[in-house]
Amino acid sequence: MGAGHDHGARDAGARHRGRLWAAFALLAVFMVVEAVTAFATGSLALLSDAGHMFTDVLGIGMALAAITAARRAAARDPQRTFGLYRLEVLAALANAVLLFGVAIYVLVEAVRRFGDAPAVDTTPMLIVAGLGLVANIVAFGLLREGARESINVRGAYLEVLGDLVGSVGVLVGAGIIAATGWFLVDPLIAVAVGLFILPRTWKLGREALRILVQAAPEHLDVAAMRTSLGAVPGVCDVHDLHVWTLTSGMDVASAHLGIEGDAEVATVLAAAREALHDGFGIDHATLQVEPVAATGDCRTASW
Repeated sequence: MGAGHDHGARDAGARHRGRLWAAFALLAVFMVVEAVTAFATGSLALLSDAGHMFTDVLGIGMALAAITAARRAAARDPQRTFGLYRLEVLAALANAVLLFGVAIYVLVEAVRRFGDAPAVDTTPMLIVAGLGLVANIVAFGLLREGARESINVRGAYLEVLGDLVGSVGVLVGAGIIAATGWFLVDPLIAVAVGLFILPRTWKLGREALRILVQAAPEHLDVAAMRTSLGAVPGVCDVHDLHVWTLTSGMDVASAHLGIEGDAEVATVLAAAREALHDGFGIDHATLQVEPVAATGDCRTASW
């Protein structure tokens, strides 16, 4: 059951690997161009948009990392029993810290500029922001099909979709400055983009930490899982139940099942795995069956 799920996810990602690489390269180039232009023109809004575009590159990079890790895991290195999936999580945490720093810098600099907003060269700002918007639209088109099949690609797709809003904001701000000379709009837009980045960065870091400390996934109800396993015919006790995430999209569980003396082990295991798959989407489970001696010790759990 689990193997089929792995191959399906791996094939879905592999089918769109070329599109992912194309979007990654395109956005990475424009991210650098935007950052350089932002420092050259003094536009804080453009700098914040470059930071936002970095989240796009990060999201696509994570999707590519997941695909690469799955392929390396397929090599079955006996010393890496969990493959290389946690590299993706460590990279996500490191990038969340960096992104948080960028967002804080943008917000602090924007507040400082409210008192005396410096002049901004709007011509290169408009050109680069416009090209960045085109890059986002192209990346959006490249990832749109894959987003329907792969959760990793979908995450990158949503990152690019969000960045479209930031690029439009920079263009609007540059247009207002060019038409009115009101330079205060630049830090205002920078604040808006910075505030848009912060919650997403916080969520990314929080999810990475939850995985690293092996906390149960938020979307899974451990108590309900215990009840579901306890309801399997022949099971009279469930203990040492653990649920954690190996990497994004791969939840894992382990449990000890106390079964009645006359219960068929194979039947109980099949039913328990089916309960985990159908009720909680878990295909990777290690279940230890412990037949209880025929002394009446097997009790119905009071959960």
